[in-house]
Amino acid sequence: MSKRDDLIVKYAADLKDKCGITPDMDLLKKVTIGCGPSIYNKDSSTVSGSDATELATVKNNFLIKKLGLADSEELDKAIASVMETYGKSNRNKHRAVVYYMLATHFGKEAIYDK
Repeated sequence: MSKRDDLIVKYAADLKDKCGITPDMDLLKKVTIGCGPSIYNKDSSTVSGSDATELATVKNNFLIKKLGLADSEELDKAIASVMETYGKSNRNKHRAVVYYMLATHFGKEAIYDK
């Protein structure tokens, strides 16, 4: 298994064990690939749920630019909901898992079919 495959297995376990979600493995793989090299960097591979700058980056770079959503209060609510589901006490919120949950929340899985 490649390092990326190992990470995908870890992300799937997080979705199942910490979030109570049975992941679509094909979509999870596409989301992970979409994160690019950031998944291999300790700092950029995770999202800090308490850092406003980090959450703004998720909103602007992922929800608005990648998923094509319009800026609204709904985006902030969705991010907060994902952080709550992942667990506020969980310090290691993997970026790929957060992006997966946001993509499914907004029904934007088709973005990854391109």
